[in-house]
Amino acid sequence: MKTRAKSGIGIRGLTIYGILYLVFLYVPVLFLPLFSFNDSIHISFPLKGFTVKWYEHMFANAELLDAFVNSLKVAGSVSVISTVLGVMAARAFTRYRFRGQRPALGLLALPLVVPGIILGIALLIMSKWAGFQLSLITIAAAHVLIATPFATFVMISRLEGFDPNLEEASRDLGESGWTTFWRVTFPLALPGIVASLLLTFIESFDEFILAFFLSGDEATMPLYIWSQLRFPRNLPVVLALGACILAASIILVAFAEWVRRQGVSPTPKSENQ
Repeated sequence: MKTRAKSGIGIRGLTIYGILYLVFLYVPVLFLPLFSFNDSIHISFPLKGFTVKWYEHMFANAELLDAFVNSLKVAGSVSVISTVLGVMAARAFTRYRFRGQRPALGLLALPLVVPGIILGIALLIMSKWAGFQLSLITIAAAHVLIATPFATFVMISRLEGFDPNLEEASRDLGESGWTTFWRVTFPLALPGIVASLLLTFIESFDEFILAFFLSGDEATMPLYIWSQLRFPRNLPVVLALGACILAASIILVAFAEWVRRQGVSPTPKSENQ
């Protein structure tokens, strides 16, 4: 009884901690859409009035729409390339055992722990040394570097979530490795692939530091937002844009996680439980 009581107190404590953590993390972000409806260029309480004119200005801004299209181009290409690389890497890590596997996995995750500014400077120096022209292509190449680990880890969790004996059965029935992948592995891994595409798309779309160092004369959406922060009169439009991006990101991340979990059977409980 005492053990159960302590367990109940511990669960309630963790629940309260989790709620407080989420409040601390997300309540400040909620002020973004709140002030995007304020009928004033100044961010202050009380709100002057309710208006949607900043959203109208946002959709009428040609420079903003160009930056949005550039971000779509970069994020779309990055999501496809990094997901393809992630599928191949995840298959190697989950279906084969080779010398140096763990160090290789750690090396793959290295771009996630290196400070973005260090990575950006290094890639800028390398691009200049190689004679590459800074453009959306250099931004996309840098984003692939940081998005591929995300795709790989998503696919590893997915490929470890179903029985590899299904692939062996297909091989035993005479199918080639390529046919087995398309008829067995790919359909089972499809939710993870979709989740990887969505998550890497969001990662590339929202990334700023690497784009700041490697951009040419074509700005992506984060660079456009950064450039507008110098002008107070443009701040309400930026808030409206940020609110739209925030809402879209939440929806895409939630949908990606839901898709990733499709078809993955829950961990079976032990017989003693």
